[in-house]
Amino acid sequence: MQPTLIIMAAGMGSRYGGLKQLDGLGPNGETIMDYSIFDALKSGFGKVVFVIRESFREDFNRVCVSRYGNNFPFDFITQELDDIPAPFSPPPQRQKPWGTGHALLTTAKCVDEPFGIINADDFYGRDAFRVLGRFLSREDLAPGSYAMVGYRLENTLSPSGPVSRGICQHDENNLLTDVIERFKIRKENNGNIYCTIPDKPEPEANLELQADNLCSMNCWGFLPDVYPKAATLVTRFLERYAVEPASEYHLPTMVNDIIKSGEGTCRVLPTDSKWFGVTYREDRPGVVKRLESLHREGLYPSPLFT
Repeated sequence: MQPTLIIMAAGMGSRYGGLKQLDGLGPNGETIMDYSIFDALKSGFGKVVFVIRESFREDFNRVCVSRYGNNFPFDFITQELDDIPAPFSPPPQRQKPWGTGHALLTTAKCVDEPFGIINADDFYGRDAFRVLGRFLSREDLAPGSYAMVGYRLENTLSPSGPVSRGICQHDENNLLTDVIERFKIRKENNGNIYCTIPDKPEPEANLELQADNLCSMNCWGFLPDVYPKAATLVTRFLERYAVEPASEYHLPTMVNDIIKSGEGTCRVLPTDSKWFGVTYREDRPGVVKRLESLHREGLYPSPLFT
């Protein structure tokens, strides 16, 4: 059975200034998620599911139908504020979805095979999909066997400014033991990488990180048995935070909760792929140049889909 690729595209892109999921950045108007889809199909994935907002559906449907045609099956699932377990309801002030853990849960109605799940606006690189596709295609996976693609920290830094990353802790078997969120990660002029520890005074606030630290870029692999666990954990989150207008339940937290409960394991799959993306509008010119270069080098055809 071929695994499915889930693309989380329900974010509103407020910092970027528009619907960046559909921004044409490649030389033929390709979006970043087009490259993820192309690489995933080359790596054994068979279907794509887009998690979107209902207000995005018309734009997504128009772009996807015209671009992908019958090249592969795809579907849309909406992530809405009120699509949460009873008896909870969103507070009046809430505008954003409930986070990536909730995004995963919304796909339970249309996915019953192993799946990878990624962000729409991150360029992950083909090797990331190769290692993830190979893991998800194994026939010897025990129930509760999940995976995370681990990037070298130095391959995930942004030239536009500091970033936040989930730094991975794993055991000798490459099984994830924890994901620690680090903030304001940047490379100094001397080449050293530092992050800022919130609520600590200088100089204790600056913690040096290693270039080869493995970090999460929200590229995960799951078996469908994760869905009942996700439903329980999202409900538990809502019991505490449903009244808050901005709290979100994220995939790293969900995986940590599963690991610590003993209900699953998560294998860290190292990759040499280099990440890039568009967090802010200022990132756009650099991404356009990198994609042009990848096409010139023959790594991608022009256009991607015909």
